[in-house]
Amino acid sequence: METMQMSSKEISRLAVMQKLDEKHISQKEAGRILNLGVRQIKRLLKAYRKQGAAGLVSRHRGHASNNRMKAEEKKKALDLLKSRYNGFGPTLAHEKLTEKENLKLSVESVRQLMIAEDLWKPRKVKKEVTHQLRKRRACFGELVQIDGSPHDWFEGRVAACVLLVFIDDATGKLLQLRFVENESFFSYVTAAEAYFKQSGKPVAFYSDKHGIFRVNQAKRTP
Repeated sequence: METMQMSSKEISRLAVMQKLDEKHISQKEAGRILNLGVRQIKRLLKAYRKQGAAGLVSRHRGHASNNRMKAEEKKKALDLLKSRYNGFGPTLAHEKLTEKENLKLSVESVRQLMIAEDLWKPRKVKKEVTHQLRKRRACFGELVQIDGSPHDWFEGRVAACVLLVFIDDATGKLLQLRFVENESFFSYVTAAEAYFKQSGKPVAFYSDKHGIFRVNQAKRTP
């Protein structure tokens, strides 16, 4: 059985994607927790629904970047762009470098080379209007986000369980990780006690709109 390795950022994303997929939180709330735009949240959710946790693991881990340009290819491309293909736009120059010179460069690589050497100037485009993301808190401990993520964490070796995660909003550091049988008020209390002993008292905790933190019973009249 292949073991999957995940970084702390990927574990955080998995926890949020599970909540989003189960409709416990909205895309906007997921973006605020992960400090990502809605477009990125949609991309992550699509990958999670298609591949599960594996869809959130970086494909580039342990591999060199595919866009890394060899020194000799860069030098040859620059020489050709300054001589034979001087005055060409990036798209046409890329076609010639690929078909005539057998250089395996992307259009974007050629464009960036031409911009860096002042061989081509990009047109000014209108700025895309985007919603401003919530800024992270300024200081460590000012806000701690708490969440629970049910998953088959041990790949069938034991029963599925819940991973409780405490994340510092300012630094993104994982401050408390605890496996529990189920997500409940009491399991959070136990995890919070361990957090207090290790990191002290935060200014505030933040959780999604989970029912375990609300009293749903009608108030009794005397």
